[in-house]
Amino acid sequence: MADTSIEWTDATWNPVAGCTVLTAGCTNCYAMRMAARLDAMGTKKYRGLTRKSGKRAVWTGRIRLDHASLDAPKAWSKPRKVFVNSMSDLFHDDVPVEFIARVWAVMEQTPRHTYQILTKRPERMAEVLSQPSFPVLSNVWLGTSVEDGRVLHRLDALRRVPAVVRFVSLEPLIGSVATGDFTGIHWAIVGGESGPRAREMKPEWVDEIEGMCRRSGTAFFFKQWGGKNKKAAGRTLHGRTFDEMPDFRM
Repeated sequence: MADTSIEWTDATWNPVAGCTVLTAGCTNCYAMRMAARLDAMGTKKYRGLTRKSGKRAVWTGRIRLDHASLDAPKAWSKPRKVFVNSMSDLFHDDVPVEFIARVWAVMEQTPRHTYQILTKRPERMAEVLSQPSFPVLSNVWLGTSVEDGRVLHRLDALRRVPAVVRFVSLEPLIGSVATGDFTGIHWAIVGGESGPRAREMKPEWVDEIEGMCRRSGTAFFFKQWGGKNKKAAGRTLHGRTFDEMPDFRM
């Protein structure tokens, strides 16, 4: 477990490491930069998971299963919101269903924690979790990433996922998603890209999303404006912060 500064969670748990660049939202992925740093520091778990491409690190596509970390949440006595696989994607094609089942079992055995799983592959998430061997868990929230209008189909796939809470992470938001539909989506996290190559997030895109949330009854969480100095840019929208969380009952 690692404590985190991510505003919408308390800790991260990474039983899988490594990923594959999939769409435009992956271009400046913070996890690629972090994995490269950890590799340079001699952390075996991240060895060879990235390569240099120009001046930046990119995923090689290799996936590493960390069996040793599977039982970590069992040792955390204090209830936490836990972001699962901040450094990978649990539903990557190369993560075996059997390993996903082991992760699922740990989450079922630790109902004091609330687990948040985010994927760019909601089609596989829906396929895997529709199997009878995966019960719907009230402490597991399931989400997908949508960076612009080109990947709005992920919302349709997410709606097929059996879950108590479904959420969408619109970060990095690099285009309008105004033609999307948040029906059946309980929570939307919005944020601009941060880092040295951050792409612009236009205020009108954020306003569109807030309006979509109000119409669909989706909780609206505004994470950050982002940019090269995300702290300076802050996270207020129209003079206030939006830290809404999903309200659910099993």
